[in-house]
Amino acid sequence: QVQLVESGGGLVQAGGSVRLSCAASGRTLSGSTMSWFRQAPGKEREFVAGINWNAGRTYYTGSVKGRFTISRDNNKNTVYLQMNSVKFEDTAVYYCAAAQPFTTTIPAQANQYPYWGQGIQVTVSF
Repeated sequence: QVQLVESGGGLVQAGGSVRLSCAASGRTLSGSTMSWFRQAPGKEREFVAGINWNAGRTYYTGSVKGRFTISRDNNKNTVYLQMNSVKFEDTAVYYCAAAQPFTTTIPAQANQYPYWGQGIQVTVSF
């Protein structure tokens, strides 16, 4: 069984930065695509960013491209989301997700990820 635990969220001012971390335990995720999703109040969960198993490829949704950076450290079984120049509309609960091992793509659909963290709140204030 895989457990994913997010950390690093909280309150951040608009224009500021915050880094989210997702630590995995139970099984190595070095062979899995890892992604971040988010869900704002009253909205559906949406894909934010993904990274393939060896960090050779990344994929971002348009609204965060150029502001967010996803990275991973397979030695630490951890994936990160660096959020810069945050905007009010980035306020959401952010979820870490892991795909099945040997997934070669970076799916944007939530149903392609069997493993999820509990979510962490990021609130952007004016």
